[in-house]
Amino acid sequence: MRSLAIVLALLLPLVASAQDTFTPQHVAKLRIVTEAVISPDGTQVAYVLAVPRDLAKEKDGGSWTELHVVDTKGTSTPFITGQVNVGSIGWTPDGKDITFLTKREKDTTRCLYLIGAKGGESRKIVEHGTDIQGYSFSGDGKQVAFLATEPIAAAKKKLNDQGFNQEVYEEDQPFVRVWLASLPRKRGEDDAKTSPANAGGSPRMLKLDGSASELHFNPKEDKIAVALAPNPLIDEHIMFRKVHIVDLATGKATNLNNPGKLGQLAWSPDGKKLAMITGADKHDPKEGRVWTYTIGNAKMDKTITDQGNVWPYIHNGHVESIGWLDSEELISQEAIGIRSVTFWTHFSGPKEKGRRVFNHTSPEDTLVLGHISVAQNGENMAFVGQAASHPPEVFIDAKLAEKTKGLHRLTNSNPWLKNMKFAKQEVIRYNAKDGLQLEGVLIRPLNEEKGKRYPLVLHVHGGPEAHYSNGWITRYADLGQIAAARGMASFYPNYRGSTGYGVEFSMKGQKEAGGKEFDDLIDGVDHLIKMGLVDTQKVGITGGSYGGYATAWGSTYYSHRFAAGVMFVGISDWVSCSGTTDIPQEMFLVHHRKWLWDDWDYFKKASPIAHLDKAKTPLLIMHGKNDPRVNPGQSLEMYRHLKVRNQAPVRLVLYPGEGHGNRRAASRFDYNIRSLQWMEHYLKGPGGKMPAMEIDYGLPAPATKTSNAGWDTRTPQTVTAEPWLGRGCPCCIGW
Repeated sequence: MRSLAIVLALLLPLVASAQDTFTPQHVAKLRIVTEAVISPDGTQVAYVLAVPRDLAKEKDGGSWTELHVVDTKGTSTPFITGQVNVGSIGWTPDGKDITFLTKREKDTTRCLYLIGAKGGESRKIVEHGTDIQGYSFSGDGKQVAFLATEPIAAAKKKLNDQGFNQEVYEEDQPFVRVWLASLPRKRGEDDAKTSPANAGGSPRMLKLDGSASELHFNPKEDKIAVALAPNPLIDEHIMFRKVHIVDLATGKATNLNNPGKLGQLAWSPDGKKLAMITGADKHDPKEGRVWTYTIGNAKMDKTITDQGNVWPYIHNGHVESIGWLDSEELISQEAIGIRSVTFWTHFSGPKEKGRRVFNHTSPEDTLVLGHISVAQNGENMAFVGQAASHPPEVFIDAKLAEKTKGLHRLTNSNPWLKNMKFAKQEVIRYNAKDGLQLEGVLIRPLNEEKGKRYPLVLHVHGGPEAHYSNGWITRYADLGQIAAARGMASFYPNYRGSTGYGVEFSMKGQKEAGGKEFDDLIDGVDHLIKMGLVDTQKVGITGGSYGGYATAWGSTYYSHRFAAGVMFVGISDWVSCSGTTDIPQEMFLVHHRKWLWDDWDYFKKASPIAHLDKAKTPLLIMHGKNDPRVNPGQSLEMYRHLKVRNQAPVRLVLYPGEGHGNRRAASRFDYNIRSLQWMEHYLKGPGGKMPAMEIDYGLPAPATKTSNAGWDTRTPQTVTAEPWLGRGCPCCIGW
């Protein structure tokens, strides 16, 4: 009974009626803009809003994803809402319709739909025997190219139904193909309501070698740019995708042989240039350079974005999004450390050739932008933007916007945030022991008292080819403002190996797992201690994926520095991880730069389980049972060794059905509560014996979910949850 009372005492503030400070309940209801695409005429922005499930009323699952449209005045209209999953949104070339992928109740696969720009009934225009994964319209709107695997043969399906459903590991994954579908003549009002899907005939498959992704029609409509990997394996997708230009008349595919990892592609409006975000070479941990290809040339060119610095930004960061203002002007959104900067690049013509900062005149100093979408006029641009005060929302920089100039925010998906108390968030800069300049983001304790020292939660990002920005950093796996409301500081350092600081910086952790990269974390903690903010004896560490590895390292090798650890989908043994991960080439080429059999001692010494004799840190381990990236056996190994040695409290929580990061609302909610409970117990509470295992979530039994046929009239419908979430991030923990 006493342990139950302790648990209730810890959880009572989580479900209290006070609405002014952050709790896990607040994070669980945050709505996030995930996509934003501006209309061709620049007057509207279609966007996808991720809405978490309400566990008090709905069955558990991933977030619903709704379609909304906002005009330049900031008036937002819901188009498709409720229990739906809409994604991969776009506009038809004439701007009259919004396009999207979804799987409606009567669909057997994910199909391509459109809905009028003014609303009304949506219509399926392309369906296929397997899920459509992406698409691109020709400039005249007469054709659409799409990505999908080949339909399962009837004979194979029959065998599967008879129980012959064995999996031949890594050999029976279907290739993603490129298909071309002709669309019917320009439709009138009646056609829009009655034309069936595939009215232009059955789609035809292009004969291309490889598994396809990232598909873009050339504006001249005679070519398609497509990324092809040697096979469908995720490792090949991440490391070996090459951009090909396919001539639709001849079927010939020209390999542009991009040098490294691949990101976004974008055609210039005249169809003569193709810009792409790529890695500098095969050892570059993250795509972040912009290269261009000019039709007719023998090879690609580096652009000015990769050829020098722009004051006051004294180093190259990482390009995250690109768009064309016109056929000679490229706009790029770049991560420069913890900042977000928009650059303008001019290639030739009457204007001065060069690269410069694009001034948005934004009123928000901490604004972090991404997902550039440019209208046909080249003047109106939409972005997805976040700040310390709000998660991702729709922003626009438009000359057509009324009563405003420059960049401004169009949506407010979480109006209740204005009533919340925010702790101070700021940028901290410090030097590592070897003199390397580092920075991170600090959230101070709420109502901080001058001269008082506080507990600290050290948040370590994954990758390590990732970074923290000075934007919204309170999520289900990052305590941030929740910890601040409980009197704890949170620090988010960008240690060596992080992105946003150029290629050289991002490669500094290679060949040295668990070395200086994690020493940087300790140096950051020491800096905060010297500032007088942090209590040396009350520091916790947490992170997912590579951040989970850092947590395991901090709880063993550096155990004397940490009073608590929360390890999520992390690595404990590089020897066994090397043989169970689904990204062995990525691990070899951009991390270790050696194979296990080349240097057994290196992999052993870099493993947290090699330092178990030092382990004194109470460790909470959490992992998805279906994780293909970091096998859950990594967490089981760590747990079993610590449990047997009995040197410190340890608990293992496994999430059925979850992978490399939690997607379901209940899993995220449980994770957030448990991590907060663990940190508070060992950094502020009694410590010692672990907190109780059971948690009262304060939730009633969920209501029975129902379906409603009125899908386009803002009413619920049951659909497949989040099927298109990305494949490209090696360490995606998610919002």
